[in-house]
Amino acid sequence: MDEELIEPTTEMIQTITSDQAWHYLILPKSHGINELEFYHAKEKDSILDKEELEVLFGNKIIFHEVSSFIIKKYLSKYYLRTKNSFINNNGSPEVQDNTQLQQDDFLMELIDEANNLLCSDIHIESYERTSRIRFRIDGKLFERYIIKKDDYPALINKIKILANLDIAEKRLPQDGRILFKSGAKSFDIRVSVIPSLYGEKIVLRLLRKTSIDISITELGFDSLQLDKYLQGIKKPNGIILISGPTGSGKTTTLYATLNILNKDDVNILTIEDPIEYTLEGINQVQLKEDIGLTFARALKTFLRQDPDIIMLGEVRDPETAQMAIRAALTGHLVLSTIHTNSAWGIITRLIDMGIQPFLLSSTINTVVAQRLIRKLCTHCKIESDFDPNLLPAKLKDNAIVKKHFTPGGCEFCHNSGYSGRVAVFEVIHIDNELKEYISQSQSVVQNLLLKKETKTLSSSAYDLFRNGQTSLEEIFPIISCEI
Repeated sequence: MDEELIEPTTEMIQTITSDQAWHYLILPKSHGINELEFYHAKEKDSILDKEELEVLFGNKIIFHEVSSFIIKKYLSKYYLRTKNSFINNNGSPEVQDNTQLQQDDFLMELIDEANNLLCSDIHIESYERTSRIRFRIDGKLFERYIIKKDDYPALINKIKILANLDIAEKRLPQDGRILFKSGAKSFDIRVSVIPSLYGEKIVLRLLRKTSIDISITELGFDSLQLDKYLQGIKKPNGIILISGPTGSGKTTTLYATLNILNKDDVNILTIEDPIEYTLEGINQVQLKEDIGLTFARALKTFLRQDPDIIMLGEVRDPETAQMAIRAALTGHLVLSTIHTNSAWGIITRLIDMGIQPFLLSSTINTVVAQRLIRKLCTHCKIESDFDPNLLPAKLKDNAIVKKHFTPGGCEFCHNSGYSGRVAVFEVIHIDNELKEYISQSQSVVQNLLLKKETKTLSSSAYDLFRNGQTSLEEIFPIISCEI
């Protein structure tokens, strides 16, 4: 039996629940009018299982016997189970078939399942002939459900009602929030709706409280980087800027920083788009550009609110950058994010926005670049000899890795080979020598940063690889693109 042939469609996967799949050790193969075909673990009692399934489904059951090893491998991929499932030996929340979409509790079960699987986003989208739901776990999307086109509008409307959105408006984007409660669990969900060619697409961002309770020491800074970062945020005034692409963990780093700075004797104001997490003791303002409440305007007003610390969601334009500089010059500590490829690129970007170098040198405390990297599953990672020729040319001479790890795949990581993510950083503390470089508009500072033992994103990522925490394919985009 060639295990590569076991590729059930999402529709086939939905014919049985996770409980049924794991209990009988079966995988769907095909679905006829009066019969169902399954791959079945040959180590189990096929006669008894067949009799029970025929009663359960009311159809003739045909088994194709394969080893339990292959069955379990693919079950961990197609029928995800939560961590509680491994502890209690139970299945994951049931995979819904199409008829169950009409039940009122489907949406709640969907969100609860996504939360249990540590999913960050739920994508609900419609195409010409079908609609689907995808989960994003550890930064990667995978298809979870296929739903009928006829059921799609009702599901969309239910989400819009819960998020207090206009169900009659289908031409314009809308944004809202849902407070999800299930037993002892309670968290916010950010809802984004956009019109697409074949119906509205919705993305649900799950905002768990655990994301803001994380300690700054758990983010991924090494000891030297953390020391440099803390030096910057402990100053009474200046600017801290964090760069990175969307989804690189910048907001989590900012909230972890605010947790350190949030004390009774300081006044902290934030302007965010959107407010992802509510923080006790911090005054948070939601950006509303449609009525003129922009980052720049809010920041201008903040200066009249006697703030000690200001957090801006993002420096997007020259006006916001100018206001941030002004706030820092008048004695405030400003935290924000910006989109660049490296930490020093933040300086270049601000100069391109029209900020005078002498103003930057007087106000910038620390610049940070970060990325998120998936960690190898500790239960199934595979050790093998390492070929330095796999590295980019600039790193081949420095390769000191004899062994490395590659992703395997098991039920603990849903057969992906990865479990969880960790941030890698590049932290530059702007000391007097670097201030002089900035004021003189010197853009080439690599040698000086090397002299100061500044660890680059590439070095941080490579250390994770060398320590066996991640794979070469996961860090390759970072180590190959860094200038």
